[in-house]
Amino acid sequence: MCGIAGFAGAGSAAEIALMCDALQHRGPDGRGWHVDSRVRVVLGHQRLAILDVEGGQQPMWNEDNTVAVIFNGEIYNARDLREHLVARGHRFRSDHSDTEVLVHGYEEWGRGLTPRLNGMFAFAIYDSVAAKLFLARDRFGEKPLYYATTAAAFVFASELSALRQHPSIDATIDRRAVQKLFAYGYIPAPTTILTGVRKLQAGWALEYNCRTRAINTEPYWRFRLEPDDSLDDASERRLVDELRALLYSAVGRRLESDVPLGVFLSGGLDSASVLAFACQHLPAGNVSTFTVGFSERSYDESTAAAGLAAVFNTRHHATTLDLEAAYGLIPEVIRRLDEPLGDPSLMPTFLLCRFARRSVTVALSGDGGDELFAGYDPFLALAPAKTYSQLVPSAVHRLLRRFAASLPQRSEYMSWDFRIRRALTGLSYRPELWNPVWLSPIEPQMMREFFEDPLTPEELYEEAIELWAGSDQRDLLGRALEYYTTIYLQNDILTKVDRASMMVSLESRAIFLDNELVDFCRRLPNRWKLRNGVRKYLLRRALEGLVPHEVLHRKKQGFGVPIAAWLRRIAFPGDASAVGGLNHEAVRRSWQQHHGQETDQRMLLWTWLVLQMWSRPTSAAPALAAS
Repeated sequence: MCGIAGFAGAGSAAEIALMCDALQHRGPDGRGWHVDSRVRVVLGHQRLAILDVEGGQQPMWNEDNTVAVIFNGEIYNARDLREHLVARGHRFRSDHSDTEVLVHGYEEWGRGLTPRLNGMFAFAIYDSVAAKLFLARDRFGEKPLYYATTAAAFVFASELSALRQHPSIDATIDRRAVQKLFAYGYIPAPTTILTGVRKLQAGWALEYNCRTRAINTEPYWRFRLEPDDSLDDASERRLVDELRALLYSAVGRRLESDVPLGVFLSGGLDSASVLAFACQHLPAGNVSTFTVGFSERSYDESTAAAGLAAVFNTRHHATTLDLEAAYGLIPEVIRRLDEPLGDPSLMPTFLLCRFARRSVTVALSGDGGDELFAGYDPFLALAPAKTYSQLVPSAVHRLLRRFAASLPQRSEYMSWDFRIRRALTGLSYRPELWNPVWLSPIEPQMMREFFEDPLTPEELYEEAIELWAGSDQRDLLGRALEYYTTIYLQNDILTKVDRASMMVSLESRAIFLDNELVDFCRRLPNRWKLRNGVRKYLLRRALEGLVPHEVLHRKKQGFGVPIAAWLRRIAFPGDASAVGGLNHEAVRRSWQQHHGQETDQRMLLWTWLVLQMWSRPTSAAPALAAS
């Protein structure tokens, strides 16, 4: 796990030093750079040493020093690729560095390298003979990669904080991106918060010709469901065995490390899966687990996690987050946040990562399980939503929304009134917008109140609409699974985990995003994911006998944060200002309504607070209101 930066064109070693300085938290164990003055290419690297601590320095070159790589991530099938490349005549210098596989793999396969990689990665390969840069990002976007083409240079980096150190980068905030932030709760790739800067999308590669300045981007892999309808009920035993074997292998691949390693643990099914199979690979009592709990009981999973840790006899570590603790973290986390993100679970994720980093350098997670096996609440809502939209007239729907708005405002985790209001809000729009609107801080029809020049729903959600229109899935569940896996997972969940973990130089590895396990899920018919109201049906069956019964049948709980209650204890910032065309007075009214429990504006206000503090990093945190 590392940070990478570079450019082709104007700039020197002084600029790459500044860019690397901005990435030091991603790689505190070493720095390397290369300057090729012939074609004006400069590469920089900050290293977090995980594998081959002594021999993994970067940039890393091939035998004749014509191809170099800078790399952020881990390649889990590096050993197999290395054996194949050695058999093809390639000579490796390192003992077991996964980075060197990229250099020789590019020599052997060129652009065909990326489909062969099982891992999380963002890398840049410099081919000095062809005078080209080849950049790529992993299939789901676990590792970030930003780039910009300016009049002076082509510039790229792991984070915007590094990219902005290059003098050719325009740091102007993109007003369209701000509206997308409030539409989704995150800024979907390839858009970024800065004008003229792009995210390389998950599963995409980029080639830049340093002589002609020509740039080409294209996908090398897309997540698409391709269900095998021959998998009937008679296949269940075989599918359970196959899923168990895939989980065992996926965990085993991610246990390879030359530094201490642990497991993130909640009381839920996904982290229980990771722990169960980690304990099949490692000696009993030799696994460290880490949990963050909440003082607000309806959000807290720490008791369930502690019980699971006791069953597996792990070395368990737990910490608690309440408003006072979160309040102390807010300024630090948001100032270091590379790009605004409206997901409030960033706070406990950061606390968990910082807490785990005291003991380990690598942590395994269950990220991706909900997306691949239909674990989220909206998946259950799709069938009744379809019936509702067909039967309920729009006038009746408007009356129901007004009634729901009048219900008492509750702050408990996923309270029934919150669910009703969210469901009805989404159902005010056509089906391709249900999923993003259900998660949105501001619904489209409210954008005129909050923005000077509001985008239309078609502009706000163009990424979701394009994905929906291009899907081959015939049912709502299939299209929803593709949306959550392609857009939400990449831009919210994995972004949150990467930023929170890298702030403290911790590597997080997502078990469920293993290539072979994902391909299994892609061909698995939806009835094996959601059956008779039971989410993650096949995963539950595969874990029978491996995890306690109460874990298999425990009610689903996400990594929720009591942000509605917390915001009612934070005073409206007196020095707040409009950002990106956002109407300051409209936000003030919403803040007052939320404090008075007239409305529930938790997502809007949190997203706005993040944007305010991100755009003004020297400002103080808002004061706590008198309780």
